Amino acid sequence: MTTAIPVLETRRLVLRPLTLADAPAVQRLFPHWEIVRHLNAQVPWPYPPDGALVHLRDVLLPAMARGEAWHWSLRLRSAPDELIGCIGLMAGDRDNRGFWLGLAWHGQGLMTEASDRVTDHWFEDLGFPVLRVPKAVENAASRRISEKSGMRVVATIEKDYVSGRLASELWEITREEWRTYRRRQGAGG
Repeated sequence: MTTAIPVLETRRLVLRPLTLADAPAVQRLFPHWEIVRHLNAQVPWPYPPDGALVHLRDVLLPAMARGEAWHWSLRLRSAPDELIGCIGLMAGDRDNRGFWLGLAWHGQGLMTEASDRVTDHWFEDLGFPVLRVPKAVENAASRRISEKSGMRVVATIEKDYVSGRLASELWEITREEWRTYRRRQGAGG
């Protein structure tokens, strides 16, 4: 397993490893109820004015340096200097991928594209055998991303989110299931 965090690309996106310089763009785009309500309750709400800086500096970047997490900024190929969202992978048993996308870019299939690319990285480059992602049942857009990528629900639980305690599902896909899904899709991305 390698811990280097490469730049990843898709048909429409460039995924660059997060840096502290990304904090102002994250601070501008992230703190909207529509984005945060289905995120882990550890996200402070209301979001503090230095929330992005503190989270990047004290949580994400140290985890990346330790080789426990891999986080990217999402950028359109047509506007590579503009951060539009973030996606990350985290080592562990039950919460391996998380993401958010700025409101102006919702509904365009961009997060599906980014999720597929980082899932490839999870299995093919990092060598993990399974990917698990918890999500609120009422988070229909996120659930669709998991459904489209061949994931399946393996457990139902309750979990605390920014919006409160909600019914949740634990979604899972194994490396072999992912490879089968990608072969069926023609490995596009």
